[in-house]
Formats: sequence, structure tokens, C-alpha cells
Amino acid sequence: MPELLIQLAIILVKVVALTFVVVLPLVPVSVYFERRFSAVIQDRVGPNRVGIPLSLLGFKKDFHFFGLVQPVADGLKLFLKEDFTPAHVRTAFYWMAPALTVIPALITVCVVPFGSPITIFGHTEKLVIADLDVGPLFVFAVSSLSVYGITLAGWSSNSKFPFIGGVRSTAQMISYEISLGLSIIPVLLYFGELNLGRIVQHQAENGWLLLPFWKNGQISLPDMQTALFWIPAFISFIIFTISIFAETNRMPFDLPECETELVGGYHTEYSSMKFALFFMGEYAAMVIGSALIITLFLGGWSVGFGADKFINDLKIGEFQIGGLIHLGVFVAKLVAFILFFILVRWTVPRFRYDQLMKLGWVIFFEAALINVFLAALIIAAPELTAAIIGTGAVLLVALTGAVIWVAKVSEERPKPLRL
Repeated sequence: MPELLIQLAIILVKVVALTFVVVLPLVPVSVYFERRFSAVIQDRVGPNRVGIPLSLLGFKKDFHFFGLVQPVADGLKLFLKEDFTPAHVRTAFYWMAPALTVIPALITVCVVPFGSPITIFGHTEKLVIADLDVGPLFVFAVSSLSVYGITLAGWSSNSKFPFIGGVRSTAQMISYEISLGLSIIPVLLYFGELNLGRIVQHQAENGWLLLPFWKNGQISLPDMQTALFWIPAFISFIIFTISIFAETNRMPFDLPECETELVGGYHTEYSSMKFALFFMGEYAAMVIGSALIITLFLGGWSVGFGADKFINDLKIGEFQIGGLIHLGVFVAKLVAFILFFILVRWTVPRFRYDQLMKLGWVIFFEAALINVFLAALIIAAPELTAAIIGTGAVLLVALTGAVIWVAKVSEERPKPLRL
């Protein structure tokens, strides 16, 4: 019984520490980064005055600190605004939708490895809430549920613009989940694993998937197979990253909520904390999407170049602190990728809806499918004869040409306008 209580306490500490101390604070921090980074891009100031009014307490100056209190002000504003429910909505589903949007994004945190195991008083614990052997599948299964929240928000609002936004989101998520799932297959073929913790450990020892320049802790050039696999790995990275943008409804794929066409999209009729939950769900999905990209392609918590074994051995008395250093490395990578998300939002213009669908169904779907065959051929090459490899390469080129030809001839040509 005491052992069970200890295990439950450890799980509770992991949930609180990794979810409410690491991930959730990144949501308001991401909002602050969005404001400041967009201000830099647009050559303006951004929030730099919101602070603690210490002058009201008798001090000479207020505490500004680059406007870092802005997220707190945003949260208080949304919390104190009137929580208005229109009379024409379907009330039960209207109230349920925001929760269905933010909860799946937070549940997916449980399979992400945030650092290497830490040792306290001889007891070793992994810095992951649930070390599942089907990590990526769990993330895809749970994160896809968020579409129900957005669809219900549009439908239950009983308004045309939110309804169109909900339908757009459904079509968009279905379209890009296919390419998202196909793009990750070459990665799983390469590692032969579905456990995210072991995938990161493999990268720590043998080089990141996109940076394979060390082996068993020693810096070295990759072998021929690893070097060739970099091609399908990079294609997977491009497709997976862009599909994550579409899955999280981030610019340039924010068609479900674009204000130029749909006022505010699926959350037009929402206010106060219900709107804040939609906002939080979008940013939480961006954080988790970035974490998944880092875990699969950029080594997760790994520092790389043979330094991870040295970090793992660092101790302060009985406390092995390597896992905490790796946690800091993971968060640093996460912040860098969030800044990349923000850079894309304020740089690339919004797609038209037909362009969005064409990119998902005509380009990414076929490219991801061909990439699976390419990755399989490279992985299986050492066990195949030269004749079989040559035949497979010819068939792959023929398949690629056929897919490109079919996509081209099936495209509707624009009709000339008749005046």
C-alpha cells in the first residue's frame, strides 16, 4: 500500500510539474512572444509598458521589465469580462465546445519525454508522465478530437459565419491528418520504435534524425544508408511541419477563423473565458506540435555531439541532475520552434481555401506516399540485391511520374471570362 501511494504521488508530481509548470506557462509566454516578435517584424514597439504600478505604493518608478506582465493583464481582462451567452445558441453544446478544444491539446502532453531520467535517493524516474509504446499514435488519436470542439462551436452558435468556420476546420483537419500520418511512417520505419522516449535516446546516442553527425557519443560522419535516409527524413520533416501548421489553424492556414472573411470564425459568438479557452487551445496545440517535431526530428532533449552521456553523469550528492539540464535544453528548443511558428505567421500571407485543399490532397498526400516507398527502399537496401534495388528505383521513379501526371491532368484549367 505505501508503495502504491508513492507511485501515485510521483505521477501527480509529474502531471503538475510537466503540465502546469512547463507547458501551460508557455501559452501566455507564447502570446507575449507573438506580440513582441510581430512588433520587431513590423518595426514597431509592442507591449513594453504593462507592469506593476509600484509608484502607487510610494516607490519612485513602476516595474515594467519589457512588458512581461502583459500576459497577466490579458488573462485578467478575459477573466473579468462579461460571460455572455446569446439566446439563440444551443446552450449545452455551446458551453461544451471550448473544453473539447483545449483538453485534447493538454492530454497529449503525457507522452512527450521532457528530459532524460533523473535519480533521487537511488530511485530513478523518467521525465515523462506516461511512457507509452504507442506515443505518436496516442498523440494523433487524442489531438484529432479537438476538431469536435471547433465543429460544435460553429454549429451550436446558430450563426452563418461560425458555422462556415466549423465546416472549414473539419475539412482542413481531415485533409492534413492524412499527410501528417503518412509523413511520420518513414521516421518510424527508421527507428523501428513507437516509444518517443526510446526514439530520443536513439538520437542522443547516434545523431539526430536531421543531424546524424555522431555515433555512440563520438563525432563521426554518417554511413551511406544514414546519409541517403536524410532525403526522406527531410521530406517528412517539411510535410510534417507544414501539416502541424494546418492542424493548429495557424497562419497561413487559419481559414476557420480568418477575420477578413468570417469576422472571427467559429468563435465569433464567444466571449470572456470561453473565448480564452479557444485561444489557449490554439497555443497549447502549437506548443505540443512543436514538441512533437523536436522529439522526432531534432533530438528532443538531447544536446547532441556526444555531450549527453557526460550530462547524464552529473550529480549533486545523491541527486542526478542531468535530466533537469536536458529539460532546460528541451524547453530552449521548444521556445526556438515557437518563435519559428510566430515568424511564419507574420511573414506568409493566408492561403485561399482551394489552395489549402489542393496542397493537402494533391501535393502532400502524394508526396508523403511516395516518400514512404523511398524510405522503405533505402532501409531495406542492405538486404537486397543490386537488381532488386535497381528495379525498385525504376518503379519508384515511374510511380512518381504517374502521380505527377495524374495530378496535373486532373487539375481544372481556369476558364476565360466572357464579357
